[in-house]
Amino acid sequence: MTGQVTVIGVPTALGGHLGGMERSPVRLRDLGLVARLAAQDVDARDAGDLSIEPGFHPDTDPRAKNRDRIAEFLPREAAMVEASLDQAGPGGRVLIVGGDCTAHAGALAGLRRRHPDRRLALAWFDAHGDFNTPDTTPSGNVWGMPFAMACGIGDTTLVAACDGPTVDARDAALLGGQVLDEQESRMLVTVGVAHFGAGMLATPAGLAALSAWGAAKAAEVDGLYVAFDMDALDGAGRWAIQMPEPDGISLETALSAIAILAGTIEVAGLGASGVNLDNGDPERTLDAVARLAGAALA
Repeated sequence: MTGQVTVIGVPTALGGHLGGMERSPVRLRDLGLVARLAAQDVDARDAGDLSIEPGFHPDTDPRAKNRDRIAEFLPREAAMVEASLDQAGPGGRVLIVGGDCTAHAGALAGLRRRHPDRRLALAWFDAHGDFNTPDTTPSGNVWGMPFAMACGIGDTTLVAACDGPTVDARDAALLGGQVLDEQESRMLVTVGVAHFGAGMLATPAGLAALSAWGAAKAAEVDGLYVAFDMDALDGAGRWAIQMPEPDGISLETALSAIAILAGTIEVAGLGASGVNLDNGDPERTLDAVARLAGAALA
């Protein structure tokens, strides 16, 4: 694909107990995101932000924080993605700028609505599994559930709000996951999600295994969505992110992994989530977002 890329901001931190991520889309634009994308040979059109008010709301629900608020904006996000693809024409793709990881579930719904006959693979880069449900979550944070929601697993209201399932778990991979709850880890294995850990991806053998997975999926699917929570990157990198973790993947490893996948499967979209510019180095993080988008969408 070489069509236009529509940039859509999803300013939400409703999925959990911490605010800040809801301000990231507008702040990344203010720092020059669109110009940085152009420098990466990404033909980008900025469609602005989805309206989400408030973008953060404290909620003590131990099962699914802000369930109704999230279920309200996900269908509107899907409609915005679908409309942007209609406007972009053949080969149109999306760059989702979050916000928390629930934004990926809405993006996948929009891609599926635009091309209902298209089978998508999903590469989920994240230090965390995001495969909890209200029955397994230790926190009630819905931002720990959207990977499962996209696979049709979890709360019926949330799954329905993102048109789940939009991907088959057997067409999905978790990359960089290292902080997993026990039940979440068991579920990922049970449903057939491939897992490429941070240490594995840092080796030639690990990248070769990822290449083999991509080649096998390319024979079965029609496109790929890349969900990239920036906390997949090693927390020692001073990234401006919400939940940094040590011993994550390096930016260069992430770029290599995306290039491998993009070389075998057409990328329908990429989403960058987990950014909080109140933390770490905003300029360095902006550059990383642009480079990741370039690797997938240029």
